[in-house]
Amino acid sequence: MPASASPKPPPARRAASAVVLHRLHRGRREVLLVERAPELRFFGGYHALPGGVRGEEDGPDQPGHPGGADLPPLARCAERELFEETGVLLDEALRARVGKAEREALRTSLLGEDAAASRWPQLRATPPGEDLLAPLCRICTPPFAPVRYDTVFFLAELPADEVPEIRVGELVGARFWTPSEALAAWRRGEILIVPPVLILLERLADGDLAAFPARARAIAERYAAGFLHHVRFSPGMVMASIRTPTLPPATTTNCLLVGEDRLWIVDPATPHAEEQERLFALIDDLAADGRPPAGILVTHHHQDHVGAVVATSRRYGLRVRAHPLTLDRLDGDLVRGEPLRDGDRVPLGIAPDGSPDWELCARFTPGHDRGHLCFRETRYDATIVGDMLSTVSTIVIDPPEGHLRSYLHSLEQLLRDPMGTLYPAHGPAMRDGHRLLKQYLRHRQQREGALQKALEDGPATPRELVAKVYWDTDARMFPLAERSLLAGLEKLAEDGVARAGPDGRWVRVG
Repeated sequence: MPASASPKPPPARRAASAVVLHRLHRGRREVLLVERAPELRFFGGYHALPGGVRGEEDGPDQPGHPGGADLPPLARCAERELFEETGVLLDEALRARVGKAEREALRTSLLGEDAAASRWPQLRATPPGEDLLAPLCRICTPPFAPVRYDTVFFLAELPADEVPEIRVGELVGARFWTPSEALAAWRRGEILIVPPVLILLERLADGDLAAFPARARAIAERYAAGFLHHVRFSPGMVMASIRTPTLPPATTTNCLLVGEDRLWIVDPATPHAEEQERLFALIDDLAADGRPPAGILVTHHHQDHVGAVVATSRRYGLRVRAHPLTLDRLDGDLVRGEPLRDGDRVPLGIAPDGSPDWELCARFTPGHDRGHLCFRETRYDATIVGDMLSTVSTIVIDPPEGHLRSYLHSLEQLLRDPMGTLYPAHGPAMRDGHRLLKQYLRHRQQREGALQKALEDGPATPRELVAKVYWDTDARMFPLAERSLLAGLEKLAEDGVARAGPDGRWVRVG
């Protein structure tokens, strides 16, 4: 059973802008990347492009605009965000009208709490022309994230007399990179880069600015037409989020394609034929680029993780490897490989930075499922955690398949392992995996404390207890919450703290 939380409608897309600010420096084309503060919830610690979410100060849509009604305000947004974050003013006439002191005051007002009250809307009543900000492409976050950003990327050249300057806060640094240098640093594990920015840098890696807009538009149009995004939060991992019959708020399951010379497909998840075709198109695309599939790995047997296992195995003639308890539960005409146990290693070949002896290490992590495995790659310590954790909700522990004591022990085991980027089955990846592990352990401790306190009020059934212990959960999710609560009661019984009476009511012991 996958992660679960209160049912919510799909999140609305948030309109945003970002700027590929470039310059020619010593004969090399460079792009400005800003570094986001590590503590930020959204892409904390990642390198990104200057940009942000459209605000009221960017003005209304302009119906009939040839580029789309929302393009003019998004251009204003891009110009404003560039100025807020870097202090760069693109427009020469505006630079001439605004002195140094007023420029600083204007930037301070935009960075303040009431940005809409600043003079910026009056100063920039009309959107910048394409000679200053040229629309490049539009990319929307895939549906794995709780918040999706519909971002228009603009191309702009740094004016000769402008120098970017960061005010430390949400950003902690900025630097011009050649795209090839930034990509090499990313492959060495020295920096993190926001996934769509990574895609754009790859299309400017050769420094050909003239060809860049067509390349960027081509890949963006492909994504808009339904092709799975090349989402990479760390080198050597492509995260394909595909629609599955999972539980809200999740709507997708992450299938991970791991490797450089050859790909291991972890959790081909969807049972839906049209989604399987999207996954196969991505696999075929990577194979055509010199990265053929080598095999299939499965974290556990739940349907929203194995829905395409048989179809993928048959289509590519791939062996399926998993824990013995999982392999025994997989049905259908698939090619069975050797089972995997705790500590077993799967060779990946050469790592993205050229390091040899790259491997995936299996970790046996029962608790959510009896045959659950996690996989850590040995170069960057990125870890695929399946349904052990989620970045969009909590995890259901459903007895008898789920066992809370085993689950907590597995979390503690993962906490002792090296871990860089954490890849859950549901939700975006997380840069600091140990941080999320600690949050989950604290959350379970708090639930256990609340359960013990609720038992102090006297004997009660799990159904009577659920509203007290899961008071912060939507009542529509109480049946699932009751299963996790039962797992908590069984742990308390194992600890000698509670017991079930013959009438099904639980009481505190001692």
